Amino acid sequence: MKNKEKIFIRKSGPTESAKMVETIYGCKWSLTVYQLLANQINRPGEMVRSVDGLTTKVLNQCLKKNVEFGILERISYHEVPPRVEYKVTDFGRQFMGVLDELEKLQRTLDSKR
Repeated sequence: MKNKEKIFIRKSGPTESAKMVETIYGCKWSLTVYQLLANQINRPGEMVRSVDGLTTKVLNQCLKKNVEFGILERISYHEVPPRVEYKVTDFGRQFMGVLDELEKLQRTLDSKR
């Protein structure tokens, strides 16, 4: 009987998705934006009015980053005055599921302390 050697290739972590999670958690407003969208608040002006301390500049940076990652979709209506809305993409729903699981993990860690 021959001794079969198993050769394992070094496993590395998911770099792109890890960067996304780090960036989203690094932006203190992203989770709030997701909460607003879940409550049918999808226009930037309405978002700013709904959250104390949220400025238009910071919101626009947050929304832009989420659109670049493919988490949110920007919908621009050609009206006067111009109207823009945001919605969660299919990928965004999947990504938010990962964030939900991280929150559950955190609650488990907190309960052990």
